[in-house]
Amino acid sequence: MNEQLKADEAKYVMQTYKRAGVEFVRGEGALLFDDEGSEYLDFLGGISVASVGHCHPEVVEAIRVQTGELQHVSNLFYTGPMVQLAKRLSESSLGGKVFFCNSGTEANEAAIKIARKAARARGVENPEIISFEGDFHGRSYGSLSATPGLATNPDFAPMLPGFRSVPFDDAEALRAAVNERTAAVLIEPMQGEAGIFPVSDETLVAARQACDEVGALLIFDEVQTGIGRTGSLWAYEQGPVRPDVMTTAKALGGGMAIGACIGNPETGEVLTAGDHGSTFAAGPVASSAALTVLDLVDDPVMLRRVRSLGDALAEGLKRIEGVTEVRGRGLMLGVGLADGIVAADVNSTLLERGLVANAPRPDSLRLLPPFVLTDDQAERAISVIEETLAGYHPVESK
Repeated sequence: MNEQLKADEAKYVMQTYKRAGVEFVRGEGALLFDDEGSEYLDFLGGISVASVGHCHPEVVEAIRVQTGELQHVSNLFYTGPMVQLAKRLSESSLGGKVFFCNSGTEANEAAIKIARKAARARGVENPEIISFEGDFHGRSYGSLSATPGLATNPDFAPMLPGFRSVPFDDAEALRAAVNERTAAVLIEPMQGEAGIFPVSDETLVAARQACDEVGALLIFDEVQTGIGRTGSLWAYEQGPVRPDVMTTAKALGGGMAIGACIGNPETGEVLTAGDHGSTFAAGPVASSAALTVLDLVDDPVMLRRVRSLGDALAEGLKRIEGVTEVRGRGLMLGVGLADGIVAADVNSTLLERGLVANAPRPDSLRLLPPFVLTDDQAERAISVIEETLAGYHPVESK
């Protein structure tokens, strides 16, 4: 790696990330290449961003064409790509209106505003939002306050009032927590940053029923699960309930920064002129990229491929000694490791062997490969993980 680049990063960039010692300079499909020409198989996808692969030619062309025509005006004016994208997102999901922004964190901030305003409209003076322990909703103050694992950091106190958490996937605890002051239940239908943990159908039904009983909103954070990651365009489509509000980002722009908060016909009307805004939201370039991503992903053949490839990966991983479980759906998989195996050490070795993954917790790997992954690449990844774990659990000779 370029040592001067490393030194300049340490000198000039705030040290909010612990970066691995690799400089990536090019990407193509499911592959990444570093500054020394080494090839890597990407099983992280920029944390669920590069779902259609790196530098997909159709996404690149959409960006190139739009950049040559119009890059930015402002949301004080109409632009075709923005309106077309709103229509596409609405009609493919909850059927209401869309607020655009630039990230998942911002999308969740919009959802929090909608929940609080809607609650006050029904006479709740001190509205409360409930989330699950282990959820991750973002790092700005509203979304951070709704993220129990980070909201306890005293260095950033005080957090915003009006947020509480209950144990993950505990239907009874959720029912008990919801009351007349509840503005919303805000949850990930499948936790991502926590290590890939799906919420059970029982708990999702309990959340829907509890919200309906008091007039609260059910909000799904689909920032990581959305845009085909679980094998349907939206994760909620494989579950028993439909949310009132949904947030998305990450894969939506194919690498361009864009997020969206989508309402149903009622919640889409809550925010009005002056309630919220964003300078760069749904600019023509990002919107054009997102429209192309949806063309590629919202396709029955592609979504079947995500499901079948995910099933094959899960079965292959389950056969590896040292793997105790495989969680998730589609191409969103959490790999539980046996006692004594440190996931961070495994992840470092995988990177050395040309496989980019992630260790979100001490006992698990997180795998989020692009949808354009080939069967051979999937088998290659399984082999690399198996060879790496053999160092912890040697295979006995027969």
